[in-house]
Amino acid sequence: MLRGIAWLAFKHSASCIVKVMLALAKGFLNMSIFGSILSAIFHHAKAATPDTTSPANAGAQPSAAAAAAPGSIPPAGSPVNVDAVLADMAAKNGQNLNWQESIVDLLKLLGLDSSLDARKKLAGELGYTGDTNDSATMNVWLIKEVRQKLAENGGKVPAGL
Repeated sequence: MLRGIAWLAFKHSASCIVKVMLALAKGFLNMSIFGSILSAIFHHAKAATPDTTSPANAGAQPSAAAAAAPGSIPPAGSPVNVDAVLADMAAKNGQNLNWQESIVDLLKLLGLDSSLDARKKLAGELGYTGDTNDSATMNVWLIKEVRQKLAENGGKVPAGL
């Protein structure tokens, strides 16, 4: 990426480079709410998986999530045990959150906006067709849909939830 920007500096004016960098930043800043959920869970899973390939980390022990569910935090490209990752986050969080059944608590656990407006936006992203003013019904749909979408995007989610 830096090589590409350096090429732009050589080839084009500085204002062109600024426009490209602003466009890149805007793309990162405008991540969808579901994208933020994915990022929070999958980033945590990656961070919790020790790099045992380097000599310095050869004896590294797995995270609490991996210890709680052996083999649950797999290497990149493999399914991520979503519940193990979230349970690990909840254990470190200190709040009593019902993240398994509550979209509000799940968003709080991930450090994301759990306001009604944010949940309405998430419902729109995921294709909710019901009445967003009926927040109880929408919330039940959201937690189920988020779990389904996590499974579709490389997450391992228990079938019973």
